[in-house]
Amino acid sequence: MFFCSLIKAQESVTLQLKWTHQFQFAGYYMAKQKGFYDEVGLDVTIKQANPMKPDTFGSVVSGEAQFGVGHSGILQQRVNGQPFVAMAAILQFSPYCWMVKDTSDIFHPRDFVNKRITSVSKKENTELLVMLKRSAVNVDKLKIYKGEDVSQAWIENKFDAMQVYVTTEPYYMTQQGIAHRLICPQRYGMDVYADILFTNESMLKKNPQTVEKFYQASLKGWRYAMMNMDEAIAVTQQKYAPSKSFHQLAFEAEVLKDYITQPTTGLGHMSVAKWRLIADLYGIQQNEFDEVKSHFIYKYQEPEKMQLSWMIIAAILVSIFSIPLYLRLIFSKK
Repeated sequence: MFFCSLIKAQESVTLQLKWTHQFQFAGYYMAKQKGFYDEVGLDVTIKQANPMKPDTFGSVVSGEAQFGVGHSGILQQRVNGQPFVAMAAILQFSPYCWMVKDTSDIFHPRDFVNKRITSVSKKENTELLVMLKRSAVNVDKLKIYKGEDVSQAWIENKFDAMQVYVTTEPYYMTQQGIAHRLICPQRYGMDVYADILFTNESMLKKNPQTVEKFYQASLKGWRYAMMNMDEAIAVTQQKYAPSKSFHQLAFEAEVLKDYITQPTTGLGHMSVAKWRLIADLYGIQQNEFDEVKSHFIYKYQEPEKMQLSWMIIAAILVSIFSIPLYLRLIFSKK
């Protein structure tokens, strides 16, 4: 009975999300719902972020959470000395865009000259500013709206372009009948990873098999969610985001599926080449990137095991069979 209880014992780990519960994290919900984590002996707690301070990095560094979901700024964090290991990029492109009114004269990044915009986080959404810089827009001269209730201020034309998450503000504006369009980085050659599953280097060193099991079960959950979207939407609403309507979550799912599943890459795929391009966007020098890349990008390594050659095995067997003969020889002499 004791042996059986050891087999059934589960290891408890925590996943810290980068935002509040929504379809954006449905793959993890389904991994838990369908028992994929249980199958590999993991008891997973999924924690939503504090929307007033959505920082996943601190939780993973402190050990409060063993895994986190972060943005592409994680590479800069690693270069700065934080021991983060990127495991999988769930979104192959940045979900952040500029939103302008349908009646606006802004159609391309170059049209932002002398426009009014919302402030942008250089740690998380630097691609929005780089997109403008590459079109010869001096972002330092753009007027920044610093008032409250940003969405209402945008509706009232108090500024021109608002930083948005592709599934959130556009949905609300569509519901209100406000025509708009999006200007997004990936359309201008900036393919930035997003919603990156990551862990702490110490966690990887101490528990490599736990990290690999969580990685495989999570991707299994995402594959299930993408192939069974209606079920994933229902689970998300019923168990995690009851305040959101099925319609809203379905809109989110429909938009994000093109960010998650790409015909040319596997789910969660990451490449050194693309991370190198992201390094360029963040102004990270090539030598700085080269110093961290081998430990930054996750690669599972089997724990070392005792390898017995056939000669050693043969020697052991000979020894075992020789003991009775040796004892018989000794006693026969007596």
